[in-house]
Order: sequence, then structure tokens, then C-alpha cells
Amino acid sequence: MTDHVRIGVLGAATIAPTAVIRPARSSTVAEVVAVAARSAERAQAFADKHGIARVHGSYEDLLADPAVDAVYNPLPNSLHGKWTLAALEAGKHVLCEKPFTANASEAALVAKAADASGLVVMEAFHYRYHPLAVRIAEIIQSGVLGPLRHVEATVAFPLPVFSNIRYDYPLAGGAMMDAGCYAVHMARLLGGGEEPEVRSAKALLRGPSIDRAMRASLRFPSGHTGSVTASLWSSTVLKLSMKAIGENGSLSVFNPLGPQAYHRLTLKLRDRRTSESFGRRTTYAYQLDAFTDAVLHGKPFPTTADDAVRNMTVIDSIYRAAGLPLRQPAP
Repeated sequence: MTDHVRIGVLGAATIAPTAVIRPARSSTVAEVVAVAARSAERAQAFADKHGIARVHGSYEDLLADPAVDAVYNPLPNSLHGKWTLAALEAGKHVLCEKPFTANASEAALVAKAADASGLVVMEAFHYRYHPLAVRIAEIIQSGVLGPLRHVEATVAFPLPVFSNIRYDYPLAGGAMMDAGCYAVHMARLLGGGEEPEVRSAKALLRGPSIDRAMRASLRFPSGHTGSVTASLWSSTVLKLSMKAIGENGSLSVFNPLGPQAYHRLTLKLRDRRTSESFGRRTTYAYQLDAFTDAVLHGKPFPTTADDAVRNMTVIDSIYRAAGLPLRQPAP
């Protein structure tokens, strides 16, 4: 491998076409070459539908395939850590869907293995690679808002299909794991590079251990506060937003997850207000560019395994504050 990254997909997940298969078709350096599923028949059907040449009837077989340089891991949350570790042992780079693992302890184990391997392990926070998010980070880091007072992030969308794996505790489901991992990551981005303390959290439950919505209050070391809201089913039906308030003004973002659709960044500084929007190339295409640049050229990227440990640490703290058990990896 010198100028091309051959990707294998672990599982016939519905997100895979959006996240890697379609973006790879327009890439000059990435190609999805293989897929594995729980059965060869399921893998073959997925491969036929999406034009993938190589089919494996088990994840182990895909990891052993010498024609695969890297794997995309969109398996259920409870399996992320297990199969990322297996991929590293097989010498494969990994693009792992978020949340990175079931909890922070597991994330730390994976991060340690990633560091030791010298391979690229990227958590798939695709929004972070779009020019919109790059601009958000630039504004926050510039200090133009002045000392921060409060930051907030909300990721809420309706998912009333309660048989969905996002509501399955053994698969490490829950609103905070799904929508909430984004909200936490966004709040940390807005927070100026500081890691927050969780002051309180309250969940709306679908079952004894499963949150269908969660709201948490944060405090950062410099004194500014924060809040995160995540919902799969609540009175907050649909809301995707970020906001940072400083002494000199505010930054607000509508739809940070989907700049390929309508989105808007608004900056208010005392008596001046400006709005910005960006191109409609997908967040996933930018993410794949970053992944292949890291694999082929060693280019740094923000959603590292170490960053994932910090994000999972906040998520764990929110579950504790809400009186809910931490999610656990599959045996």
C-alpha cells in the first residue's frame, strides 16, 4: 500500500453506504473492496447491492484478507472495542463508528493498543472534518468571543421504533450513547480545549437501564458552564444545534451534523453580526479524505483514540450522575 487504501466493511450496516461506500466512489485513493457479515448470504446480498467485489462470511475472514488495508467498523456499540482490537491485531487501520466503545475503560484499552500498533484508529465523528466544524474550532481558538461563559449542544431526532438496537442495553444502547456522543463531543469542541466536569444529569427512560433522552450540566476548569441534550424520543423532537457565549459575543450553529443540507453559522460580536454557510460536499467525504491522508501520509487528525477516551469519560460521568449503569462491552 503506497497510494491507495483498500477498505473492508465489518457488517452490513445501513450507515455503511453513506459513511464510506458512496464517498469512496468519488475518491481517487480509497476503495471499498470487501464486506463481511454474520452470514455469507447476508454479506453477498450487501455486496451485490453496493458493487463490492470480495465477500466474507465472518469478520475474522475479512481481517485475515491480505487485500484489505483498513476496516470500517459500524457494528453495534458493544462490539466496537472488540473488533477494533481484532483489526489492530491483524495489522489493519480502523475507522470506527461512534461511540468508540461501550465505556471509557474499554476505550482506554483500545487507545493503548492503537498507540502500540502505529496504525491509524479514527473515531468516525464525521461532522468534525467538514469546513463548518473547522471554522467553529478556528473561532473558538481565536478568542474573539472573549472569555467563555456558557456552551451548549443539542442532538435530538425522533426514533420511536423501540425495537431498534439504540434502545438495547446489552448492545450498549441509549440516547446518550447515540445522539449524546455527538452532543458531548460538540460541547468539548466549543469548550476551548478543556475537559468538563459533569455537575448533574437527568434521563428520560425507555426501560430500567435505557435512556431515551438525557440532559446534563457541565462545568469547565476555567469556570464556564455547559449543557448537553440528547434525545431519541422526547418533547424535543428535532433539534441539531451548537452555541457558545462569551463576554464579547456568541457563536451559534444550526445543523452542524449535516452541512450537505441547510446549515448556518452565526457570529455575533457586540454590534456586528455575520452569517456563514459552506459547500454541500458531505461530511463523510471529508472524513474519508482525512482517514486516507492519515493512513497514506501520516497526517494528524482530531478524532483520535485518545480523544475518544476523553469523550467516553464524559459520557460515563453523565450516566453515573443520572443514576444509570455504564454500558458494557459484549462478552
